[in-house]
Amino acid sequence: MAPPEIFAVFITILILVDPFGLVPMYLSLTGHLSRERKRRTIIKAVTTALTALTLFILIGRETLILLGIMPGSFYIAGGVIFFIISLDMILGHRQRTKSSPHEPEVDDVAVFPLGIPILAGPGTITTIILYISEADNQFVMGWVLFASVVIALAIAVVTMFTGELILRVLRRTGVQVIQRLMGMILCGLAVQFIYEGLQKLEII
Repeated sequence: MAPPEIFAVFITILILVDPFGLVPMYLSLTGHLSRERKRRTIIKAVTTALTALTLFILIGRETLILLGIMPGSFYIAGGVIFFIISLDMILGHRQRTKSSPHEPEVDDVAVFPLGIPILAGPGTITTIILYISEADNQFVMGWVLFASVVIALAIAVVTMFTGELILRVLRRTGVQVIQRLMGMILCGLAVQFIYEGLQKLEII
């Protein structure tokens, strides 16, 4: 794979994990926990997300084959999902693909909703399946995806550990500006995925 392709994969994964955008949500979910409980929650959440995303890296292509879904169709579906996520990011809405206002308050938020679906959301899973299903060399793409996920989650760990500091420095407005910029990039990627899906289905 060429460096620009690797970079594009990483940026897509990073935007969807959204390490800066998750800071306010993380703080609201763990505000009642002690420092030690927060540390254990972060480790457990990241481990859960990494396990789930690694599983899709390993079986994503086989999932499409088993369900009989054409890659072009999945490209279009993925583009639609990305477009919805990007609109939420641009307009500053609570992301529908990551959380629900009806989620119960629970003591252990590491697995749900922090690990899944905040860190390992439908958009990230869709991206992994798209890239792995279309790769000429699945082995190389698998490692590129895995490395991208690890780096994105590592950045998320840093932002969660320093969440209060980030909010003090950037304030909510700064976090929202970063989130909107990433939303614009994701919106462009969404249109590109839909276009490539239509080409693969030979509609255009």
